[in-house]
Amino acid sequence: MPPSIGSIDQLGYVVKDVEAAMRHWTTNLGVGPFFYFPQAAVGRTFYLGEPTDARIAVGIAQAGDVQIELIQQLNPQAPSAYRDFLEERGEGLHHVGHFVTGEGDDTYDAFLARFAEADVEPYHHGDSGPGSRFAYLPTEEHGGTVVEVIETAQWGGFFDAIRAAAAGWDGSDPVREITVP
Repeated sequence: MPPSIGSIDQLGYVVKDVEAAMRHWTTNLGVGPFFYFPQAAVGRTFYLGEPTDARIAVGIAQAGDVQIELIQQLNPQAPSAYRDFLEERGEGLHHVGHFVTGEGDDTYDAFLARFAEADVEPYHHGDSGPGSRFAYLPTEEHGGTVVEVIETAQWGGFFDAIRAAAAGWDGSDPVREITVP
């Protein structure tokens, strides 16, 4: 049995149209505002041990204590966990994510080492620069949902800003586009 992932900090959904999905969440569920990356900055990415050039658009919002992530793959021909999930299962909950802070035993490497001891290795992983690695672990026996570990050293302040925006959100400006150079 794999070790506990700890807190569930994020629910990640794979969608066909991230803009439509953000409209659904803001209009029908009252979740927002979404911070939208039309072209997410993802550096090196590997799927099933091979480099991949999968590009994604991402919308992120906060719903109470849980972050909501909506992911649309922009180049569906590229191999990725998102492409395969969409082809095999359709749109839906792809992963539960756990944020690691990088302090003490709460590090990206320590998290992966605990799972490696249980013979669970990442099948899709990458980074967005120093302090922002991610990895998906094949734990989808129940409903197709996998575990993601997310290193937040680079994102901590931004994630705090998303949380603060949600706490006082009045429904205005539901999607806030973030362009990454």
